[in-house]
Amino acid sequence: MTTVGRFAKPSLVRRLVLLALGWTFAALVISAVVLALLFQQAALRRFDAGLSDLIDNLLAGSTIENGEVVAPALTDLRALRPYSGRYWEIAEPGPDGRVQAIEDLRSRSLWDSELAKPADLAQRLRADPSRPIAFDAAGPQPGETVRVMARWTTFYGRDGPVIFLAAEDRRPIDREVRNFVTATAVAFGLLSVGLILAVIVQVRVGLQPLFRLRREVADVRRGKSERLQADYPTELEPLTDELNALVAHNQETVERQRTHVGNLAHALKTPISVMLTEASQRPGPLAEVVTRQAEVMRQQVDHHLRRARAAARSQGPGERTSVAEVLDELSRTLERIFRDKGVDIDWDAPDDLWFQGERQDFMEIAGNAMENAGKWCKDRVRVRAVADGAERLRLTVEDDGPGLTPQQREEVVRRGARLDESAPGSGLGLSIIDELARAYRGTLALGGSPLGGLSVTVDLPRAGD
Repeated sequence: MTTVGRFAKPSLVRRLVLLALGWTFAALVISAVVLALLFQQAALRRFDAGLSDLIDNLLAGSTIENGEVVAPALTDLRALRPYSGRYWEIAEPGPDGRVQAIEDLRSRSLWDSELAKPADLAQRLRADPSRPIAFDAAGPQPGETVRVMARWTTFYGRDGPVIFLAAEDRRPIDREVRNFVTATAVAFGLLSVGLILAVIVQVRVGLQPLFRLRREVADVRRGKSERLQADYPTELEPLTDELNALVAHNQETVERQRTHVGNLAHALKTPISVMLTEASQRPGPLAEVVTRQAEVMRQQVDHHLRRARAAARSQGPGERTSVAEVLDELSRTLERIFRDKGVDIDWDAPDDLWFQGERQDFMEIAGNAMENAGKWCKDRVRVRAVADGAERLRLTVEDDGPGLTPQQREEVVRRGARLDESAPGSGLGLSIIDELARAYRGTLALGGSPLGGLSVTVDLPRAGD
């Protein structure tokens, strides 16, 4: 399956991880934004508190002489240095309603400039004289932004109101806020990475019983165990109980099929044996016909019974058969059978290669292929069994005999077909291989061998180690 195909399929792990990451990311982003805003507000409150203290000092030290405001002599060095970033100014509402500075009542740091003020400042202060107003404005220096606080007050002995303004360059506090936001983003980024890893680990650990269940089911299918035996969480116990019940039911069904097949074999073979016995005791043309047809009947019965047994076994819980052990046993037996021809059977198979099925079925598949090769070879037979992926194995039997043409290869697989009537046998060997391979959802392929003869390749299910 391609990578795109895997991601297109629904996945519990992916669904849980994405869901957890979604709300985690949203919570982190909201938390970071809220923290940044709270820090900015706290910094501004602290900043405004400093401006309010400066106004308090101005207000406390100011006096009225002959109806005019006299500013105190403040000792704030920053307010004495030109364009230092800390400023104050005493103003009053003008005839046009705008706030205008009272001449010479401003800090030396402003030099010959005035603080910028919104046009409606006097109106806003008059609406609620007890509440100071803070706002941002352009500073006296190019590119400078200052935080300004204005307070409305009145003095005994003066007819008009007086507005005290204090201002300070807010760029340092903006830098402080930016540094905090950067540090918060880095910290939350690292935290998000940690949370992502924690979520992935949590999901993998939480779903571990499901992964273990999958492995156990695979072991049952491959014949490593007969039922699910591990302890599972309460949520999975009903599922494991149902799976064990299904496995037990399947085993009972297979056993009934095997019993039925055995009964059928006994019921058919006994009459055929009686017919053969009676025909052998009464020689003659009729007896020869009966003997010949009874032999064909027995071969066909054996053939179909093999097929039925293989189909029943393939439906049941998996059994495992060592490929190397079977090939070794067959090689020794067939070399003794064909010792008059001096047949040498060269076989090779990994020790950890297992056929997923019963030993008898694999012996019939490999035995028929190797016997056929020994029958038609000159003196060499080569057998190779290899793994073909995680779930399949490939058995190849080659000989140095005359081989077959493509047309003959198609004909010889047909049940009972014999290309040479003088050769011994029933002609069912390759057909048996084909039927058994199909019963195990495998395939049979005939081709030419590098040795010069026929190559028989069988694809079969492989059991896990």
